[in-house]
Amino acid sequence: MSLLSVHNLTKTFSGANGARVQAVSDVSFSVHAGEVLGVVGESGCGKTTLGHAILRLIEPDSGKVMYGGLDLVSATKAELKQTRRDLQIIFQDPFGSLNPRHKIGTVVGEPLLVHGIGSHSERRDRVASLLNLVGLPEDSSNRFPHEFSGGQRQRIAIARALALDPKLIVADESVSALDVSIQSQILNLIAELRVKLGMSIIFISHDLSVIRHISDRIAVMYLGRIVEIGPALQVMSKPQHPYTQALLSSVPEISLSRHKAKAIISGEPPDPSNPPPGCTFSNRCPQATSLCRMTRPELLPVNGDAQGVETACHLYAT
Repeated sequence: MSLLSVHNLTKTFSGANGARVQAVSDVSFSVHAGEVLGVVGESGCGKTTLGHAILRLIEPDSGKVMYGGLDLVSATKAELKQTRRDLQIIFQDPFGSLNPRHKIGTVVGEPLLVHGIGSHSERRDRVASLLNLVGLPEDSSNRFPHEFSGGQRQRIAIARALALDPKLIVADESVSALDVSIQSQILNLIAELRVKLGMSIIFISHDLSVIRHISDRIAVMYLGRIVEIGPALQVMSKPQHPYTQALLSSVPEISLSRHKAKAIISGEPPDPSNPPPGCTFSNRCPQATSLCRMTRPELLPVNGDAQGVETACHLYAT
């Protein structure tokens, strides 16, 4: 059952000489209750913009984001404020997202204060409970963000995101700024909290190993569009779209076979302010045809053994 549905979401920005840069272009997908949807792609593909546009931290140009019968894109400020209790975000920078002048107790408890939840003592107890939940001592409340390590600051950011018992969290590159050993701790924490609290997560990352570890389904983005989406095991073991195949081939691995074929991407991504008329990957795809260069493929189910996978590629058109 879908918890949140995105329909034809589009966001552009002003570029040089008045050009419009397509950061997110006609994106549609759903997030099911209790699942983790991983969103992966190379830098600049529109992952972060997508996450921010869903929550209306930036304003989409068009499209719909349906949650509980409400379209968040056209919702009023009052409707959005009420909905933000259910939809939260963990930002990429674990230091920049915390106010350096506020103690941790104030940072974590601010969502409760903004939404008028509980008395002063009840909010204090809730903050202590949240800090304990993410593995931080209760006395952390009286300390400032600069007194914590990067991993601890990200735990604080997670505690703040959980303050209102959200049903869905957008985790935007939430471990990319951390050391590898700390990354694993935060990933395990997020996985544990997801099971314990039954929430859904849109997990945005450029790191395929991270996406593989935490996701139930994976959406692969290229130049503002989803080119493949499906169950994590299917996408990772049997990638359908040529870009997904090349993306997976770029991951270093230890193999006894020295002659394993690799899908290599050549060339550069097209200018997002002037994308080609057909498939945006056609100028780099070794399997591209004249149809690919003229007609943009739709995101459609793939037949055969790729159950539950959808891809935007003419190779699978029936």
